[in-house]
Amino acid sequence: MPIHTILLPDVGEGIAEAELMEWHVKIGDFVKEDDILAAVMTDKAAIEIPCACDGQVQWLAGEIGYMIAIGGPLLKLEIEGGAVEQDTGEHLVGNNLIENNAPIKAIKQDDTSAVNDNNAHKPLTSPSIRKRAKNAGVDLRKVTGTGPKGRITLSDFSDYSAESQKVDNGKVSRHKTGVTKVKLVGMRRKIAQKMTLSKSRIPHITIVEEVDMTNVENLRKQLNIKHKDTRIKLTVIPFMMRAIVEAVKEQPQINAHFDDEEGVIYQYGGVHCGIATQTPNGLTVPVVKHAEALSLWESADDVHGLASLAREGKAIRDALTGSTITITSLGALGALASTPIINHPEVAIIGINKMAIRPMWDGQQFQPRNMMNISCSFDHRVIDGWDAAVFVQKIKALLETPAMLFIEG
Repeated sequence: MPIHTILLPDVGEGIAEAELMEWHVKIGDFVKEDDILAAVMTDKAAIEIPCACDGQVQWLAGEIGYMIAIGGPLLKLEIEGGAVEQDTGEHLVGNNLIENNAPIKAIKQDDTSAVNDNNAHKPLTSPSIRKRAKNAGVDLRKVTGTGPKGRITLSDFSDYSAESQKVDNGKVSRHKTGVTKVKLVGMRRKIAQKMTLSKSRIPHITIVEEVDMTNVENLRKQLNIKHKDTRIKLTVIPFMMRAIVEAVKEQPQINAHFDDEEGVIYQYGGVHCGIATQTPNGLTVPVVKHAEALSLWESADDVHGLASLAREGKAIRDALTGSTITITSLGALGALASTPIINHPEVAIIGINKMAIRPMWDGQQFQPRNMMNISCSFDHRVIDGWDAAVFVQKIKALLETPAMLFIEG
């Protein structure tokens, strides 16, 4: 029967390759048109790849975590009827090219290492663990595997080896000595690359300032009570967005990107707020575009909607790019202070820390006030300490007198 090769489609302008995140099929599966075959990732956007026709899976391009070129073969199907497609003569398996006529081993969903049918009777594990077992004289059939389909992990092998050793008093040593090797793939790898880029190229200066949030909190609670049945619940973030919009009017150099290779600063008229959001796959930054044109409620709606899409893995690429300044918050888990890392190529990031009621001296007596620290980091190559301090003090003044957030001029 003819073989149909499904190629990795163009998933975005300027994208040359994508990382294989997840297989939804395995060798031998029958699939139909529009079934999801795999998920790949570019930058921080995960994209599902649908099937173009009915058929039986005969070949998969590689294991999780490997890069596949745009237009390269992703999967092969045996289909009914039609002409046999001509292949290019080489394919990407993992990160290695193989000749078209070379034998292709099945890459199973529960075992990303290629396995041969001749080894099917052996315990399921990796070649490195088999070598360890041989050197140590361990029969792997006696080791209980905790991985998928009973696969023996390095931790399983190490635990078994440790428990097999007798101590002087005749008891079994039960110290766990195993080390689990976890490969960074997908979003976790993208985050690692992004953080490395930011810290290695941007000299950070961080300013921590205490802000009296009592008036904002009173206003926020009153608005939430009044509109609890008709509008989304307000958080602190929309108020911070309004404060940023007002503050950068006086300091546009902070709402900017710095191209350090060209030595050029790009100052933006539109304030595009990145909102650092924790998802099951790691930290991502959906972007609220043109915050300067949004009302408080519109900002809240956009933040909620984009964060929900990001957590569900449904945010499109455009929603995850183009930020000019970022807000990060750990919510209820926030500490007294933090040192947020700038979202390259931006030049500033504002960190929201934990809010708490503390006794504050008003000149005559101590009063309970809702206090919160903000931690703001700046690119010290293009933002001087004085300018950074002026910006932070402007944010503080606006939040402590929230009426100023809504008064023109």
